[in-house]
Amino acid sequence: MSGLRRLAAGGCLGCFAAALAVAVAGLVHRPVALPVTVAAIAITVMAAWAALVGRGPRRVAAGLVAVVALIGLILFAEVAGLVRVLLIVGLVAASAALARVAFGRHRPAGTRVGPARRGVLLVNPRSGGGAAGRHDLADEAARRGVGVVMLTAGADLRSLCEAAADRGADVVGMAGGDGSQAVVADVARRRGLAYVCVPAGTRNHFALDLGLDRRDVAGALDAFGEAVERRVDLGQVGDRVFVNNVSLGVYAEIVQSDDYREAKISTAADLLPDLLGPGHEPPDLRFPTPAHGGGAAGVGAGTADVLLVSNNPYQVRSLGGFGVRPRLDGGRLGIVALRIDRAQDLPRLVALEAMGAIDRFPGFQQWNSPGLRVDSGGPLSVAIDGEALRLPPPLEFHALPAAVRVRVPLHAPGGLVTRPGILGMVPALLRMLAGRTVGCGGDARAPFP
Repeated sequence: MSGLRRLAAGGCLGCFAAALAVAVAGLVHRPVALPVTVAAIAITVMAAWAALVGRGPRRVAAGLVAVVALIGLILFAEVAGLVRVLLIVGLVAASAALARVAFGRHRPAGTRVGPARRGVLLVNPRSGGGAAGRHDLADEAARRGVGVVMLTAGADLRSLCEAAADRGADVVGMAGGDGSQAVVADVARRRGLAYVCVPAGTRNHFALDLGLDRRDVAGALDAFGEAVERRVDLGQVGDRVFVNNVSLGVYAEIVQSDDYREAKISTAADLLPDLLGPGHEPPDLRFPTPAHGGGAAGVGAGTADVLLVSNNPYQVRSLGGFGVRPRLDGGRLGIVALRIDRAQDLPRLVALEAMGAIDRFPGFQQWNSPGLRVDSGGPLSVAIDGEALRLPPPLEFHALPAAVRVRVPLHAPGGLVTRPGILGMVPALLRMLAGRTVGCGGDARAPFP
């Protein structure tokens, strides 16, 4: 935890406390005005925090709440006194600004390295709806002195990457989706090469957690020049490597649909009622879980409708977007299991999903471990970094710590710090002030082999 981040967290909480103290000092003899003002300050500050550090619709909603509460404070000036209200508003604004600094992007430690001697970029021209062509990646790579290997229909990516290594490449990069990134990262791991991720896929989750600017696709090529290099983990299931996650259960069944890639949301909406509705049997997934009630081995037996095994833990707020990973070098798998008791639990699940609070669902469980074994009575539907497969049980998952050397450009903005919800802001800032990592996901450590 950087000193600046801790200082910002302390200042953020300090300004919040000062605003409350000013209100209490001025309105201590007004039993009606005091609680109203304190409540308005608390709502304004926490909503402003969430608006400044959040993303998407929740950011807009939090911003509206903050504005309405702030207007109420200003209109209350006649009772509290104009000078006092202006001071409170200033402290609220300072607290919100410091929250943005505290929850800003972070740059993981790395080593500055010189340009690649013989860099090679593999390009999937079909990924991301043709992102490589839109960003002229072949020309941009050539301009930087990087060799380009363009994938054609039916080409084997692993063989092409191995061939580039055989020809003397010292740095290999991939312009494509996360499934392709995993293949090239695995070759780099096995051959001792450095690896460059170019976010030319659809979602580019791995690039986000590496700290890349996903909008600056061509800019990622600068990692072949002077760059920052660090080691990150990979995940492995059987003989396949993944950079993000492997999903089993309901989500994996949805991914198996032929319509999923063209219409993800509508396909999920059409299939979920059948997969989770009354009378549908849960997926046959058997795996060990951390035992909360003790036990000789300290491990219980689990099953789930949704099981996610990830390369390092995610901050999980909703099933629609698993969030970000605070780090990629923790050396452990993140595991999320969700058990839904069919029709009785669906309304509550939907409500918590809409609030971004899926972790409060009774059937939600999250922990981390160096490995996991998943068994079943038949072949398992899985989605490995979004790729639909059916694999025979049992599935053996392992973390591969510090597996590959990744290069990122010097100008990369850095990774996102996980953003808690409004109610989690104060605890998160207190943890940050204490120098603890924020939002790393479940920290239960089960004694898995």
